[in-house]
Amino acid sequence: MSDKARAGLSSMSATQRLLSEEYRGLNGGHIEVFDHPPTALEFSRLVHISRPVVFKGFDIPALRRWSNQYLDEQMGERLVSVATTPDGRADALSRGPDDRLYFAEPFVEKMTIGDLIKHLKEPEGVDGEVRYLQSQNGNLFSSDFFGRSGDDANSPSEFEPLRSDVPSEIPWCTEALGKRPDAVNIWMGNSRSTTSIHSDPYENIYAVVRGEKKFLLLPPTDGWCLQERSYPHASYTRRSPSSSLELVPSGPDVPLVPWASITNPQLPCVLPSDVTPIYVTLKPGEVLYLPVGWWHHVQQSRDITISLNWWYDAEIRGMSWVFLSFLRGLGHVPVAPSMAPSEHEVSCA
Repeated sequence: MSDKARAGLSSMSATQRLLSEEYRGLNGGHIEVFDHPPTALEFSRLVHISRPVVFKGFDIPALRRWSNQYLDEQMGERLVSVATTPDGRADALSRGPDDRLYFAEPFVEKMTIGDLIKHLKEPEGVDGEVRYLQSQNGNLFSSDFFGRSGDDANSPSEFEPLRSDVPSEIPWCTEALGKRPDAVNIWMGNSRSTTSIHSDPYENIYAVVRGEKKFLLLPPTDGWCLQERSYPHASYTRRSPSSSLELVPSGPDVPLVPWASITNPQLPCVLPSDVTPIYVTLKPGEVLYLPVGWWHHVQQSRDITISLNWWYDAEIRGMSWVFLSFLRGLGHVPVAPSMAPSEHEVSCA
């Protein structure tokens, strides 16, 4: 890298830190909690502010129906896509056989909901591996469903028998944003699964049905301290149906994946002392509005935890999207060194 390029990156880093300090000074580290869902007008004002908010009193049929027995009976022998890893870290940085860090995608296997429940009820799993229902991208309602005006026949779902328990959209959100969701997803796992810190290009409405979800949140202005880098891609696979999982690097034609180098932001002395995350524990019947661009690290309770989320496309007109791109370096994410340090060696000091 040239001296001019280094100077430019140093100047950007300094600017990002100043913006981070200014944001914290104006907004603090609190999160608002409402005892009822908002009206469309109230929600549009919250979207304008772009800060996380928790709403209580969210009532849908799934909250009353989704016991293990009900899920098993409704889904029967239907197969669903389940992410499997050796350590519960899907879509996260993992060390490969060559001791390099890779962005690792999980092995995806098909199983019944009944078999998934059996795995999740065992403290160490049935075979030691970790399963997490996280197929996302509209595993309950996809963009095809909304594009076809709700025509179920043309937008099939692995979870068809459960659709009647979940609204395809959130009325006050749809009205406020002037659009329907891009995807609605079911998530199901236990405490062995952790979602590494990342941000999404969506306005996210996240609701817990069973168990608890524990969020660590950072505003887009604090993204500089997560040391986003570009990592080579890899996937977990099996050589045979009875073999253990192994991480296999992808070929050179697969693009590098930008990802935060700080994989465990909750550990002491990992984040700068002046960067204070917002912690939220979400319980059944509670909804988290997670604005576009907010960084989040997610853990869940020991028992089976089930949640839903509605992803609404973000507005890219105006200044907001440009500002979010600036905070992430305008797409110029440095490539991780070939022998990246471990998570305990990476810090934001």
